[in-house]
Amino acid sequence: MIVLGIESSCDETGIALYHSEKGLLSHVLHSQVELHAEYGGVVPELASRDHIRYLVPLMEQVLQRAGVKQADIGGVAYTAGPGLIGALMSGACVGRSLAWALDVPAIEVHHMEGHLLAPMLEQNPPVFPFVALLVSGGHTLLAHVTGVGQYELLGQSLDDAAGEAFDKTAKMLGLGYPGGPVLAKLAEKGEAGAYTFPRPMTDRPGLDFSFSGLKTFALNTWQDLLAECEGGVEKLEQGQADISRAFEEAVVDTLSIKCKRALKQTHCRRLVIAGGVGANQHLRQQLAKMVKKEGGELYYPRIEFCTDNGAMIAYVGCLRLLAGESKELSIDARARWPMDELSAIRV
Repeated sequence: MIVLGIESSCDETGIALYHSEKGLLSHVLHSQVELHAEYGGVVPELASRDHIRYLVPLMEQVLQRAGVKQADIGGVAYTAGPGLIGALMSGACVGRSLAWALDVPAIEVHHMEGHLLAPMLEQNPPVFPFVALLVSGGHTLLAHVTGVGQYELLGQSLDDAAGEAFDKTAKMLGLGYPGGPVLAKLAEKGEAGAYTFPRPMTDRPGLDFSFSGLKTFALNTWQDLLAECEGGVEKLEQGQADISRAFEEAVVDTLSIKCKRALKQTHCRRLVIAGGVGANQHLRQQLAKMVKKEGGELYYPRIEFCTDNGAMIAYVGCLRLLAGESKELSIDARARWPMDELSAIRV
């Protein structure tokens, strides 16, 4: 079966074709970064309109790259949530309509399940069970994964997600949008130990996260530096880099500490990291050291599959379509969609 996957939950339009036997055939991605940059963040209405503009051309492009005809499509998978409702509706309407026109089954895919199973697209995928750290701009959570659709939530962010905290802190430092990757790059120039930031909620039991206070700590540190510099540009620039490094180290250490706890709590040896922040090199290095010390294994998708993409949606959709699931002729996009509502399937 060839499944067309559509991802449109936020500010990236991803289309992919996945073959149930041959694997990923092709995928394309359109980013809206330039569109939203002048506003300093995602504008939902603009995001929805841009998805509508690019969905069909990207579909044609992915079919051409794979050498596949539209009639060869055996099923359509689309992200139905969670995400921006207008953006979700854009992809869901096109996906469900295409399935109806081709007379093939359609399936709703949970955006977070797509991220969580993205490492399965690699040549050396993890086997169940494993602990998953799903860390992105909108979500930060730890889950015990024992199978497809079998996700036990271990902990999650009580306020800002890690990626959101990165972007907001970068904006406070005047680094522009999207700030997370820029902050991480600037952190490489920071001096180790110049500032010491707290590691939120690591001094108490449990696996929940909180990054809002860390963001405030960074803001206060930046304001103090501005008051001290009084026009000293060079000192200010170095201080900006030092704060970036201290912030990144605090987030990474916090995530690493919680992952270590989760592995011990579940008696798992395998850790999966997924989501946009999973592309952060410092985080990957820190988790690799921790997992190696614990005698475990670390898995993550290639960089292009850390951020939103159509490949993960096509893959999960293919699994669920082969298991006999499908969506009737209706569209039910959801801004919020708890993962515990997902059904378990055998693969």
